Amino acid sequence: MGRKADLISYSIRRATAHDVEGVAACLDSAFQVFRGEYTVEGFRDTAPSASALLQRLTEMRLFVALTQTGEIVGTVGYKWVDAEEAHLRGMAVLPAHLGSGLAQRLLEAVESELRIGNCRRISLNTTLPLKRAVAFYEKNGFRPSGKVGDFFGMPLYEYVKTLTKL
Repeated sequence: MGRKADLISYSIRRATAHDVEGVAACLDSAFQVFRGEYTVEGFRDTAPSASALLQRLTEMRLFVALTQTGEIVGTVGYKWVDAEEAHLRGMAVLPAHLGSGLAQRLLEAVESELRIGNCRRISLNTTLPLKRAVAFYEKNGFRPSGKVGDFFGMPLYEYVKTLTKL
């Protein structure tokens, strides 16, 4: 209570090419605290440049959360894996807006769109340093699949969620 973020109303919409600088800044700021726990390549992939995000826009759907003044304070993306599965990537909320419910709203926006597209399963990958994110995903029905990959020299853990129709 009393935090700046508690007084802000947010809007969520699809990202466009005009948003890539703001999305890049959001990802960089949100993940900066973990930078020392990532390899250089892993951090670059987690918090990509604006030009790399332009490429992602051709492969993924990105969402942005904005303040009333148009500042990008959160983001998330997804990509269809096949006709029934989508993969989440790049969820981030600026540190000043953590605890505001914004991550929940971003996830709900993606899940709503995926349900409309008849998605049955959502997957995502995460790393050990992201304990708060793991707790958030588990609270929202994601479970470890048991698959562990390599993310530029770090273990990468897959989580999955079965979507039910509303």
